[in-house]
Amino acid sequence: METVVSANKPVSEEGRTYHVRVSPEEVGRYVLLPGNPDRVKLIASRLDDYKVIREHREFTVYNGHVEGELVTVCSTGIGGPAAAIVVEELASSGAKVFIRVGSCGAIQEHIRLGDTILVTSSVRLDGTSKQYIMPEYPAVASFRVMKALEQAAKKTGGRYHIGIAASTDSFYVGQSRPGYMEYLPRSSAELIDVLRRANVLCFEMESSTLFTLANIYGLEAGCVLAVFANRIKNEFQVKGEAEAADIAVESIRYLIRGKM
Repeated sequence: METVVSANKPVSEEGRTYHVRVSPEEVGRYVLLPGNPDRVKLIASRLDDYKVIREHREFTVYNGHVEGELVTVCSTGIGGPAAAIVVEELASSGAKVFIRVGSCGAIQEHIRLGDTILVTSSVRLDGTSKQYIMPEYPAVASFRVMKALEQAAKKTGGRYHIGIAASTDSFYVGQSRPGYMEYLPRSSAELIDVLRRANVLCFEMESSTLFTLANIYGLEAGCVLAVFANRIKNEFQVKGEAEAADIAVESIRYLIRGKM
């Protein structure tokens, strides 16, 4: 392990961040953020000249190019705390545009497995974003990134939906799934119905943290999600990852070309 020179700003003497372990010259302006480390190579393979840069803890980093511009792909792991670490460390290394490429569970009956959801904003049911700002502060995607994602989704031709996600810190009880010994508080049991009636499209676990931090820091952020589950129909299948990756990479192409 390289020597870290400050407890307040943990960066090594070589200039690498403590968790993700990258230096500024290894980070592109545009960053794609899957949660799952196994999804990093799937996304990076759509870039030119892609290669692995670092693998540490849940953070796997690849670099490649789109339109000649350096693009970084970095996994965040599960949930807001780790996602916030990635945003903090990559932003401090020069990243400006962050697009989450994740998965979700739909809570609207018409959404099919394998569809994609472009997230405009997030219900802040997480705890991490509340460490940064009061809960009334909105978690919203950047307009320019959102439009690029929409253009990319139209071009790729798959079924997609645009709307609000709910970010939680709990995959089980926090998303109305019974926990161990069937534990489920009444508020959690009723949550799906409350959100569904409010026209929220899905559950996931990172977008509210990403959007909140991006807006606070003057960065740009977006989010595209593959639908793995429909909670209303009780269906589950790992499906749509490739489509979400295609949309994310194509959206960066639009942003680089300045068409948004």
